[in-house]
Amino acid sequence: MSWPKIISRRTTRVSAWVDMIEREVEFGSGAVTETYYAIGQRDYVAIVARAPDGKIPIVRQFRPASEDFTWELPAGMAEDGEAPADCCRRELLEETGFTARAVHPLGNFSPCTARLSNRIHTFFVDAVLGDGDRALDDRIEVRLVTPKELGVLITRGEFPLQLHIGALMLAALYGHLDFAALR
Repeated sequence: MSWPKIISRRTTRVSAWVDMIEREVEFGSGAVTETYYAIGQRDYVAIVARAPDGKIPIVRQFRPASEDFTWELPAGMAEDGEAPADCCRRELLEETGFTARAVHPLGNFSPCTARLSNRIHTFFVDAVLGDGDRALDDRIEVRLVTPKELGVLITRGEFPLQLHIGALMLAALYGHLDFAALR
């Protein structure tokens, strides 16, 4: 038998978006079990988009968890049964008014292996401004920035979401973004 072993798992629904997952873990034969907790939520997407002029759309919104406004990439949770690429297209349009001309998956990753049980799907998108038929969320401010302007926001701490900084790194690793341009 291999160790560690999950002895039991219990999920408690906290809200429509969050579950609390409790796991009893045994690390060896006869060892006392230890209890670990994780947050369960839907998978979500983060989108590094590039407009035809080379600028990157970012969004600013109030985040109750940090009790502050932050600049971030367009992102959002997948609906039940929604494919990540479809979620990418939907969220980009809803948050920025841009439509996806081409969607390039950059991979899916664990946002936090210690506390979260979902996945983040990252994409690079060649984007064009939509036809204006969609009403944007009035609580979201959209800004188009150059890679250098984005680099300034990151170093000032105004673009604080590490997961989105990681998405930018992936876009650079896959050749969609020039990392040197962020300086």
